[in-house]
Amino acid sequence: MTIEDRIQHLLDKREEAKLGGGEKRVASQHSKGKLTARERIDILLDPGSFEEFDMFVTHRETEFGLDKQHYLTDGVVTGHGTIDGRVVYVFSQDFTVFGGSLSETYAKKICKIMDQAMKVGAPVIGINDSGGARIQEGVKSLAGYAEIFQRNIMASGLIPQISAVFGPCAGGAVYSPALTDFILMSKENSYMFVTGPKVTKTVTGEDISTEDLGGPEVHVKKSGVAHFIAEDEEEGLLIIRKMLSFFPQNNLEDAPVTECSDPIDRKEDLLNDIIPVNANQPYDVKDIIQSIIDYGDFLEVQRHYAQNVIIGFAKFNGMPVGIVANQPNFLAGVLDSNASRKAARFVRYCDAFNIPLVTLVDVPGFLPGSAQEYGGIIIHGAKLLFAYGEATVPKITITLRKSYGGAHDVMGSKQLRGDINYAWPSAEIAVMGPAGAIEILEGRKINEIEDEEEKALFIKAKEKEYRDRFANPYEAASYGYIDDVIEPRNTRFRVIRALQSLATKKDTNPPKKHSNLPL
Repeated sequence: MTIEDRIQHLLDKREEAKLGGGEKRVASQHSKGKLTARERIDILLDPGSFEEFDMFVTHRETEFGLDKQHYLTDGVVTGHGTIDGRVVYVFSQDFTVFGGSLSETYAKKICKIMDQAMKVGAPVIGINDSGGARIQEGVKSLAGYAEIFQRNIMASGLIPQISAVFGPCAGGAVYSPALTDFILMSKENSYMFVTGPKVTKTVTGEDISTEDLGGPEVHVKKSGVAHFIAEDEEEGLLIIRKMLSFFPQNNLEDAPVTECSDPIDRKEDLLNDIIPVNANQPYDVKDIIQSIIDYGDFLEVQRHYAQNVIIGFAKFNGMPVGIVANQPNFLAGVLDSNASRKAARFVRYCDAFNIPLVTLVDVPGFLPGSAQEYGGIIIHGAKLLFAYGEATVPKITITLRKSYGGAHDVMGSKQLRGDINYAWPSAEIAVMGPAGAIEILEGRKINEIEDEEEKALFIKAKEKEYRDRFANPYEAASYGYIDDVIEPRNTRFRVIRALQSLATKKDTNPPKKHSNLPL
């Protein structure tokens, strides 16, 4: 065979590999509105940057007729490329080859790029579209999953890990995305569950559809498993590209700072009037967020889940930050179990990857009731408390209005090593609201007053006295728990200056194997 023949043979093999399971199965994939594994990579990465590994790998199984079915790549495309010029590693499961089912060699391919990503300190993006374990390989496929899980665990907090689910993801396969930092699902064709509808019906008698059991709407609204939902795969891949613009490559680097033409000292007069006079009246905290960040560009995370707290990424003068904000527009911004878990995990992610935290506080407390207590709100609230107290990144907290009771402590307070704590003049920082406080402090006197009108006047006067004395930012400021009371319209400028002053912050936790987070 001449050298020309050998080169042609190589080119032919490459073309064969790129066809996956063949033109018929590619057409079937397209007919479902799904892209192929390689088409997804092409959208995700910078043009021409993908370098593929293990294109010629095939499975090693001979049982159940598999010795007669061999496809190059064995059902997953792996390699590295760039996003905005920065190196990332990627695997993209190919449903056209054995339904994307995982084999021993398939798992080894994924493990190889994960090992490499950890060595060089670069993010890993996994695109999931798989029927699960390759049944013909039995325990070898299960071992393959466990190998991947172990690497997900080792990579956690070391490099960013992002999962896109663009098709089925069931059984043991769900645990790899669950171990990563962020999960994105597409509206069509994607689902995740540990046990499918058929087995569910057999075991429990529950008759439920695939969509209702593990569709994207379920996981972004009810379970909180997924962080983003995309209209289609292309939008999902573009969201991942945007997400990475806020992240460093690894835990030893800082997030990338970009040029910003949005003025540092831009004043937003509307902020001076955005807090309603009536303390019980809601407003949308997203209006405040978008007013103070660069260009109003906010990438919200878990937008449809536990909406009483807002989390997401933004930039201040080109500096990436993570934002946590109570949302008075939903359940009055109260903290419950789901909101606490949602915010806690986000805070820990930002801390792991050196992303400063900006916290906007308007919280009346923790949600009372037996449902919350039975559901473990004590433990879930402790997770958020733990996350803030453990975090060593720059932490800037701005109290907008209410900050009551234990919820005050939890939301980035000075005592949880908050670096710079500001308050607006509308802030009310106290053990509880005036009405509840007076009921406890003056309850006996109130009960002694028989005339209803006199009683109402007494309560009103005492509430005003309490509000003037405690429900304001100046009591906390007098102890240094609030560093300054700021004019709302200057918030952007004050946050940017605070971030600049904290750029060289060094803080450490005591040496230990690891914390025992209240799970």
